[in-house]
Amino acid sequence: MKKKEQRKRDSMLANNRAATHEFQLLRRLEAGLVLLGTEVKSAREGRVHLKEAYARIKDGQAYLCKAYFGPYSHAGVDDHEPTRRRKLLLHAREIRKLAKELNASGMTLVPTRLYLKDGKIKVEIALARGKRTHDKRESSKRKEMEREMARAKGSRTLG
Repeated sequence: MKKKEQRKRDSMLANNRAATHEFQLLRRLEAGLVLLGTEVKSAREGRVHLKEAYARIKDGQAYLCKAYFGPYSHAGVDDHEPTRRRKLLLHAREIRKLAKELNASGMTLVPTRLYLKDGKIKVEIALARGKRTHDKRESSKRKEMEREMARAKGSRTLG
């Protein structure tokens, strides 16, 4: 495995695959996170889940809510609360712009992935609109058709 591929794979700490199924992702942003030491160590161990997480803007600040950072294996009594609200580090103009866009009906902020970048933990959040049931079925059918075409193309080149 190449070094670049290894570094890219190791830098991913958590991925919210359900977000692409449940939501139509319109715009993505990178944000820093305010974390405690045990949360950083826990994230590096891979004990993070973003499935039920969401982001909110309150009083001019952005927060990541319900993101699960599991307990650190070597922590003592001063361990962190696993699903506490964590502050997102964004520029004020980005927060104002997001607040305006969130006022549109059906819009929400969804974390899509958590990763390491230059030694710092970053979260990618997406401005999203919830999919309806028929949209989910349509995207599932499209993915299945793409898989079928890829299989057919692969079998043609082998035979």
